[in-house]
Amino acid sequence: MSTLSTASLKLDSAVKERVHRLASARRRSPHWIMREAVEQYVEREEKREQLRQDALAAWAEYQTTGLHVTAKEADAWLAKLEAGKHAVSPKCHV
Repeated sequence: MSTLSTASLKLDSAVKERVHRLASARRRSPHWIMREAVEQYVEREEKREQLRQDALAAWAEYQTTGLHVTAKEADAWLAKLEAGKHAVSPKCHV
């Protein structure tokens, strides 16, 4: 079970009014709208950060090993997958 804690948030009056209008339209509380927005933002940014970390790790690995797949090889493989065909991923090479 998670523990809930209170956090305050200052919004300018225009954004606050937009939140209230949206809450009313969705038949939710402004609190629910803001909590949902924060949760979605954090989830999206965590995924973005993971992608960034994965890219940095892949770049470091490439710099160390030189192993890669060309764009042409990757495009051909992805085209087969997109067409619904079974395709083995291309092998990395120097």
